[in-house]
Amino acid sequence: MTNTLQITRRTMLTGAAVAGALTPIIVSSAAQANEEVAALKTAKQVKVDLSRLPREKVELVKPPFVHAHQQKAEGGPKIKEFTLTIQEKKMILDKDGTEINAMTFDGSVPGPLMVVHQDDYVELTLVNPDSNTLQHNIDFHAATGGLGGGALTVVNPGESTVLRFKATKAGVFVYHCAPPGMVPWHVTSGMNGAIMVLPREGLKDGKGKPLVYDKVYYVGEQDFYVPRDETGKFKKYDSPGEAYDETVAAMKTLTPTHIVFNGAVGALTGENAMTAKVGETVLIVHSQANRDTRPHLIGGHGEYVWATGKFLNPPDTDQETWFIPGGTAGAALYTFAQPGIYAYVNHNLIEAFELGAAAHFKVTGEWDDDLMTSVRAPSAS
Repeated sequence: MTNTLQITRRTMLTGAAVAGALTPIIVSSAAQANEEVAALKTAKQVKVDLSRLPREKVELVKPPFVHAHQQKAEGGPKIKEFTLTIQEKKMILDKDGTEINAMTFDGSVPGPLMVVHQDDYVELTLVNPDSNTLQHNIDFHAATGGLGGGALTVVNPGESTVLRFKATKAGVFVYHCAPPGMVPWHVTSGMNGAIMVLPREGLKDGKGKPLVYDKVYYVGEQDFYVPRDETGKFKKYDSPGEAYDETVAAMKTLTPTHIVFNGAVGALTGENAMTAKVGETVLIVHSQANRDTRPHLIGGHGEYVWATGKFLNPPDTDQETWFIPGGTAGAALYTFAQPGIYAYVNHNLIEAFELGAAAHFKVTGEWDDDLMTSVRAPSAS
């Protein structure tokens, strides 16, 4: 029987690349992992009768938008059903035409934000269409056991699988592809997203006061490593496999060529800016699956910030900039008090202004002179 962790025959990787890519990681096969899980279930009966739980099918939406959901859970735990379809596709990173052979969940970078409540069950159908060329899986940082689901979800082109896990921890968490030996290549090619596990009673401040948001936006920060030719121009490739060797070499420099929000330079600026009104409270979910980041809202603040995204911890308050470690999703809550264009950036300003890690909020409403006013217009001294 073919080892299910073995890369599919359709990949374009060279023989040498494949040899390096197949370095074993903890388990030798998905079949072995399934047998171990079955043995554990035999030894310890499942406590919850899942057949009695209500099911809810959720239709995901493309970031920065988030599917409709209740902030406070109604009733007991549910089984939330999601489907993610893996897409290998070419994406344009910048107006100069820089191109990447992206790997994505549902065709976007980042993948969609999923929302459930603590103690709900996440039931994910992961689809790897026959049109793809590579093997994939999914690792949920919110899950417990089996490499976060990675050991149980290895799918070759033309296959699908279903994973269920209990969302025991409240917070926002990264998910990403994690195929053995090729984790960084898949993650830095765009294959990551986030899941938000809300407390059943909703968000609260450090003193137990409920916190409610009017809107939620999901910003996924992504570092890309695009190889250059001998003249310094960014290279293009016909397939992910063809790009593999030179992309990995670029990755090993630890120097990204692009650091962007939601898949491309300018993806969340100008006509694509996120919107709000004066008086609206916005929850900003921000993930970075690979590198540290320092979100900052120019002209506003993080009034309540869960920098590492864990909602049962008291939030920090009135933050100017907050630190999200690589491999983490964070969240910040802010009520807009003035109209205008707010830049939302990674406050490593080189990464924001030179490499692309910037977004805009376009806020409408009445200006408040008490908060800010021009006392004297610029004039010759």
